[in-house]
Amino acid sequence: MTETPPNSLETGKAAKPAKPAKQEDSFPVFLLKLAVIVVVFRSFFFSPFNIPSESMLPRLMNGDYLLASKWSYGFSRYSLPFSVPLLPEHRLLASTPERGDVVIFKQPPLNDVDYIKRVIGLPGDHVQMKEGVLWLNGAPVPKVKIADFELPVSANTRCVSPQFEAKDADNNDVCRYPRYRETLPGGRSYEVLDLGTRPQDDTIEFIVPEGHLFLMGDNRDNSEDSRFEAVPGQGIGMVPMDNLVGRARIMMFSTDGGSSWFKPWTWFTAARWNRIGGTF
Repeated sequence: MTETPPNSLETGKAAKPAKPAKQEDSFPVFLLKLAVIVVVFRSFFFSPFNIPSESMLPRLMNGDYLLASKWSYGFSRYSLPFSVPLLPEHRLLASTPERGDVVIFKQPPLNDVDYIKRVIGLPGDHVQMKEGVLWLNGAPVPKVKIADFELPVSANTRCVSPQFEAKDADNNDVCRYPRYRETLPGGRSYEVLDLGTRPQDDTIEFIVPEGHLFLMGDNRDNSEDSRFEAVPGQGIGMVPMDNLVGRARIMMFSTDGGSSWFKPWTWFTAARWNRIGGTF
């Protein structure tokens, strides 16, 4: 008679207990994790910014939305949403911008809103405007007249004054502004607008203090920038580098202001598609 071999479960190694089923996160926990990821991404990688004025024409228009890199110049409390004081006021991993960079920054105690301007003067630089020409360290910055800039009139765009009202080739209403190309030392160039003789075309000579920047808008006659004292509604003065939030990188979206939440098709008709994707 043949013997039946012993049961392997009895004589062999005891079987491992079954793993408990993985418990899925609740919806509130999922939302909390998602919020943390968004905050980290916006604080240390990229963050969106919208352009609410025309001080950076012709490069930036009212209604543009761009992405800014947050790591470019280091991190401080101003890198965080609402400037919550979880980081020091002085930047960590700090680096100095280059002349010509388009930067986003804050300027307390004026307010806690985001500004956007172009870097013109670095620490130690001498900056002055003479008869509408930018002078940097005792030498004029080359300024060459190019074709006028035509800005379409739209829901969020009106001409500064009637003298600039015009028609384009298709008989559409536009604002036609005198446009120039400036070239900084080192070869960095960009376009600016000059609307004629204005008081801010002639300034004193500014010496940029250590740890600060001299910032200007490309729309030279319609920009409250470092040419003016840091007074609400007048200017920003010299801006501490610790106040930097990020560097403009890419145009994410642009609208002429003619859209309505209640008319979804206008989200597409109001978009300025030709501006999306541009880099800085």
